[in-house]
Amino acid sequence: MNNKRVLLTGATGFLGSHTIIQLLEKGYEVTGTLRDMGRAGAIREMIAQHTPHTHRLTFAQATLEEKDIWYELTRQIDFVQHVASPFPRELPKREEDLIIPAREGVLNVMRAASANKVKRFVLTSSSSAVLYGKTPQQLDKVMTEADWSNVHHAKDITPYFKSKTIAEKAAWDFIQSDGTGMELVTVLPGAILGPVLEKDFGTSANIVIKMLDGSMPAVPKIGFDIVDVRSVADALIRAMETPAAANNRYLVTAGHVTMKEVALILKKAYPGRKLPSRELPDFLVRLAALFDTTLGPILPDLGKRRRLDAGKAKRELQWKQISTQEAVLSCAKSIFETGIVH
Repeated sequence: MNNKRVLLTGATGFLGSHTIIQLLEKGYEVTGTLRDMGRAGAIREMIAQHTPHTHRLTFAQATLEEKDIWYELTRQIDFVQHVASPFPRELPKREEDLIIPAREGVLNVMRAASANKVKRFVLTSSSSAVLYGKTPQQLDKVMTEADWSNVHHAKDITPYFKSKTIAEKAAWDFIQSDGTGMELVTVLPGAILGPVLEKDFGTSANIVIKMLDGSMPAVPKIGFDIVDVRSVADALIRAMETPAAANNRYLVTAGHVTMKEVALILKKAYPGRKLPSRELPDFLVRLAALFDTTLGPILPDLGKRRRLDAGKAKRELQWKQISTQEAVLSCAKSIFETGIVH
């Protein structure tokens, strides 16, 4: 019987709840943090549909802005899974409003974990901490964990991608000066799809929702690396358990798909639905972004192909990914089942 204790931040999130399910299935005692204790009952009920082990799950209310509460919550904890991160549906007016909470949130939890002698801290970063702020020459090569996004190359990066890069760098700087022996592992997923468990879903699922609900008549000519949420949860646990993973970064992706390819996967599975088949010219997407702020984050990807190598996670963590097609289809199926789209 495994009686190791894990503190997981962001328990109500798409990735957080999937990771809790897998941790409970593996025998861990889990404390999940959420911003609003009012959600605890609904989340427990939802998790109970996927594992019989919710008796080993407790919840605590905490926000990343608080400092003192984390000293309380990291007591007698073996591992921290820091999954919570501010991810706005729209970009804020000032990028500091994203960057400061992301960086300080990571550091607030890390300082407390270090003071309480937590063995290993696993941070969910993002492939956007590797892929952006690039020159055309840099985009010719396949990126690995050795690469970092350049936050000063403003034309090729958004405030959200900056915040992920700065937060991860702050975590590495902290670990270098921390003398307690706490280990850090960072996991950098692509866009996360896969089955949504409730109506409060991950932002990436919007890609599939907007295609299925008819609100996206044509797609921008962009592509990105995607990964199934269940594969990411598995990678987070492997990053926590594998001794050799200490103080390493791991990119996790199932492969690169274009928006048009996503639409074609859905079209084949749901032939009766009206799905987008046309690609929008880049200039029209740029024009639309002047009026629709949700398009801002995709502008750096127009006309570019960013390539990632997830070989390190497969080699060192024995990580196996669910296919891109299954990530898209399981996301679509769950969107109908939860009633997000009818």
